[in-house]
Amino acid sequence: MLKRVKRRYLALQLDSDGLPGGKDLIDAVWTAVTKLYGEHGASLTSLALIDYNLEKKTAVIRTSLSTLDIVRVSLATITSVAGSEAAVHVIAVSGTIKALHQKTR
Repeated sequence: MLKRVKRRYLALQLDSDGLPGGKDLIDAVWTAVTKLYGEHGASLTSLALIDYNLEKKTAVIRTSLSTLDIVRVSLATITSVAGSEAAVHVIAVSGTIKALHQKTR
């Protein structure tokens, strides 16, 4: 019998000079995970961009619970997004999007 995949949602704050889009951000995250853990490690993360606010430069991404540490370490290594210098900070982690929004208010 298959086990249900437990997911975690991460609220991110992007510090960047430019205004990168959501696709640029998730591409940078995928690249960072792939560089550190390879294709196999990246495939285990089940990364997905859930929400991106261009004005506030905040994002919500989803990953599996078992690879949460892999994603957090990879986020710390991001130095550029869409060709401009950037840093990504994890604001909060939660098991549901509703609780994540309550934590980040």
